[in-house]
Amino acid sequence: QVQLVESGGGLVQPGGSLRLSCVASGSIFTLGAMGWYRQAPGKERELVATVTNGGSTNYADSVKGRFTISRDNAKKTVDLQMNSLKPEDTAVYYCNANRRVPPMYSYWGQGTQVTVSS
Repeated sequence: QVQLVESGGGLVQPGGSLRLSCVASGSIFTLGAMGWYRQAPGKERELVATVTNGGSTNYADSVKGRFTISRDNAKKTVDLQMNSLKPEDTAVYYCNANRRVPPMYSYWGQGTQVTVSS
């Protein structure tokens, strides 16, 4: 019902910045909270940041003060501004969207690679 398309990944030097974007299409009226997750090689997928329809945000401790999540409710887009990037931020970043009405379900984007290296 919902398709998530991500963009903005790439190679950046430590201390640099990237902005990831996710555009949702389809039955967007069913969506509630959206967010970003990441998965490094050999590691489990972990939450990076989420934002609710009301604008409440939540961040992983490792990115607080460096990353900012935002959304456009009309367009159903969610962005992740990443500043002061560190090598440990290297991962595949996935956009996530959750239904706010039954049946409860989560959607995932295809993932975009972020590599922080000098």
